[in-house]
Amino acid sequence: MNRKKVILIVLDSVGIGALPDAADYGDAGAHTLRHVVNACHTRIPYLMKLGLCNIEGAGFGETQPAPIAAYARMREVSAGKDTTTGHWEIAGVKLDQPFPTFPEGFPAAFIEAFEARTGRGTIGNYPSSGTAILDQLGEEHMKTGKLIVYTSADSVFQIAAHEEIVPVDELYRYCELAREMLQGELGVGRVIARPFIGTPGAFVRTGRRRDFSMPPPRNLLDALSSAGLTVFGVGKIEDIFCHRGLTGSNHASGNPACIEATLRSMEEDYSGLLFTNLVDYDMLYGHRNDVQGYSDALEAFDRKLPEIYARMNAGDMLIITADHGCDPTHPGTDHTREHTPMLCYQKGIGKGVDLGTRATYADISATILDFFDLDNPFTGTSFLEETR
Repeated sequence: MNRKKVILIVLDSVGIGALPDAADYGDAGAHTLRHVVNACHTRIPYLMKLGLCNIEGAGFGETQPAPIAAYARMREVSAGKDTTTGHWEIAGVKLDQPFPTFPEGFPAAFIEAFEARTGRGTIGNYPSSGTAILDQLGEEHMKTGKLIVYTSADSVFQIAAHEEIVPVDELYRYCELAREMLQGELGVGRVIARPFIGTPGAFVRTGRRRDFSMPPPRNLLDALSSAGLTVFGVGKIEDIFCHRGLTGSNHASGNPACIEATLRSMEEDYSGLLFTNLVDYDMLYGHRNDVQGYSDALEAFDRKLPEIYARMNAGDMLIITADHGCDPTHPGTDHTREHTPMLCYQKGIGKGVDLGTRATYADISATILDFFDLDNPFTGTSFLEETR
């Protein structure tokens, strides 16, 4: 077998315009890329050269007369707008029912049972941004040792604890207990450990966050690894897929570290999938309505593209996409229900191919399976032949 890789990079939350049902989610008019790029005059020449601005409905930057990649607008068909749902659909899984959310907090009976299992009290139990709740409850947590629990508009149960009060391994154990308990009607997409450090007024979340996701159905990662191919995850991919289907991973934290981990993995000799999530767009900028920070992060990734190209072998494929939107100009701080961009680059192949608006994110999974000459037992339609 000729050695060849698919490098699949998810720019977490980099949406490209509201989906037809966005109003049902309160997201009418959302367009993460257009609003960020036009507000900040973002300089992303390499992404533009790939064809980012040629995608249907883009409305920003300069269209290219001869893009070097195939390009498309991806439509999410699963119900929801969260990280888990988006990544699972990219991997061929369609969810008919969204993960449950808890805008009024979690039921008292669950909280009482959780406290009994952990032996610790809790404070919070309401929707909040991760930084705001530390300002509100961090000092009380340090005085009492009670765990800060909270949620958001997403399907998450989050536990924040100061690393000097609750050792990180102990926090992880509490999250594992919560994951075990949150099933059925309480089956949130993710339980998230949110360790932090610092003093009142100057609390800082650390890079030792960890997600405990609902186990996914069989998907692209399982199919590839079962076929003897390498499946290497970078960033929070291992958490999103509960380590399922992965043959290796690097839980790097933050865009710069994840990009460097991706470049290192590209130099290794294997055939298979290199699956990277770049979380900072979502975590640091989208949820905090930081338009300039979002723009700066897009520019930083764009500057690394020549290094990514340089490490690609002749038979490799690069796919750049996203999992949902998080428009930092939109009211509130939640994810936004958007199309996502898709850029598919192979050296000397597929230049300027407009793949239109695809019916599902899962077309990416179908294409990757096709690339490795494997049958597609999941949803989605391959666009591989169209790129050639």
